[in-house]
Amino acid sequence: MDDQSVASLVSRMAALVETFDRRCVHTSEQLREVVKAVPGAVKQSADEQLRALPREVVDSVRTGIGQPVAAYEQRLRLAGEQLQRASQALAAQVQRAESLHRHLVWKMVATTLGGLVLLWGGGAWLSTHYYREISRNQISAELLQAYNRADVTLCGDQLCAKVNGKDKRFGAYLPVKPR
Repeated sequence: MDDQSVASLVSRMAALVETFDRRCVHTSEQLREVVKAVPGAVKQSADEQLRALPREVVDSVRTGIGQPVAAYEQRLRLAGEQLQRASQALAAQVQRAESLHRHLVWKMVATTLGGLVLLWGGGAWLSTHYYREISRNQISAELLQAYNRADVTLCGDQLCAKVNGKDKRFGAYLPVKPR
C-alpha cells in the first residue's frame, strides 16, 4: 500500500468509527428513553383500564401485557448484546488499523534513514573519487600550462616547436622558445 491509500483507509475508517459511535450513542439514548417510558406508559394504560373494566378484565389485561413486555424486554436485551458485540468488533478493527499505522510509520522511518545513509555513503565515495581524479589530473594541468607557454604547433601528424638553442640542454632535449 502507498501512503496515500493508507491515509485514505485511515480517514475512511475514522469516519466510519465516528458515525458508528454517534449511532451507538443515539440508539443508546433512544433505548434508555424507551425503557424509561414503557413502564410509565404501561402503568398509565393499565390504571385507566383498571378503572374502566371490572376485576376479571383487569386480570386478563395484566396477563396479556406481561407477555409482550417480556418479549420486548428480551428483544431489547438481544439488541443490546448485538450492539455490544458490534462495538467490540469495531474496536478490534480500530486496534488493528492503529497497529498497521504504527508498523507503516516505522517502515517509513527505516526507509528514510536507509536512504540517508546511502546518500551519505554515495556522497563520501564520490567526493573521494573526484578528489583523486582532480589530484591525478593536476599534473596534466601543469603540463598543459607549460605547453601553452611554449611555441609549439602541429606539423602534419607530429609536434613541432621553436627551440631556444642558447639555453642549456636537458639531456637530448632543448628548452622550447616561449611565445
